[in-house]
Amino acid sequence: MNVDKILRSIVAVRTTIPEDAFTAETLGTRREGSGVVIRPGIVLTIGYLITEAEEVWLTTGDGRVVAAHPLAYDQETGFGLLQTLGDLGLPAVELGDASKANLGDPVVLADGIGQFVEANIVAKQEFAGYWEYLLDEAIFTTPAHPSWGGAALIDSNGKLLGIGSLRLQMSQGGDAVDINMIVPINLLPPILDDLVARGRVNKPPRPWLGAFSAETNGDVIVMSVADGSPAAQAGLRRGDIISEIRDSEVDGLADFYRKVWSSGPAGAEIPMRVLRGGREAWLRVTSADRNTFLKKPQLQ
Repeated sequence: MNVDKILRSIVAVRTTIPEDAFTAETLGTRREGSGVVIRPGIVLTIGYLITEAEEVWLTTGDGRVVAAHPLAYDQETGFGLLQTLGDLGLPAVELGDASKANLGDPVVLADGIGQFVEANIVAKQEFAGYWEYLLDEAIFTTPAHPSWGGAALIDSNGKLLGIGSLRLQMSQGGDAVDINMIVPINLLPPILDDLVARGRVNKPPRPWLGAFSAETNGDVIVMSVADGSPAAQAGLRRGDIISEIRDSEVDGLADFYRKVWSSGPAGAEIPMRVLRGGREAWLRVTSADRNTFLKKPQLQ
């Protein structure tokens, strides 16, 4: 694999977010990561880098700086798209097929400042994130890249397999090993044209609660709720255990999300039974479209 050739098409991403933005407290007002050119003028990155961004700058490997506009952030996949406001003059990286990637396959995870890690795929499995996020089959690689956000996962043929999202730990032989979680590229082609043309996927947004939750021994425990969110307005609290959705028992975090999302589009009422201080209570959460809480990007 010609890593130097691939690195040319990966750029550094730097964003500025207003201090009063909905995500400013949790994600910060200065965010840095990477993105990869996938079409002329279109850069693919991880969505949290560009959410509510009022200013975006891309830096190429040879030091050129180009402004960009946040084109789309797809909540379901986690992908973000940027439209360049100047000519990067960089070739697009060809999309690969993550479904054909196997455990043990050699890969490279590369960022926009020229750093890359030669790694291997160690898992392909379901991933449930605490922020109401679920992937049916995420890719996990090790050793971990120190600058994973928006980094490009490249296979041995030089094709793009996914975009870096997180750094986690897994147990291996009794030791904790750092790994990266990658959003597989196969999720992009079905929605790419919509994102470029409309800034969103052409379907109703799914219901969002604004609850940050974790799973412990199969129980879904609320860690916190976003201020002003549907969960907060309905009285959901930190420490609540969510045991049922619409009279159907909740079996873990992924099952909780699927039951919420199958309740209808954003705006659907979500009845839930919670355990609080040893007592049961029923709450009715009127869900919302998360995007309505976010600042809309302004064309620079």
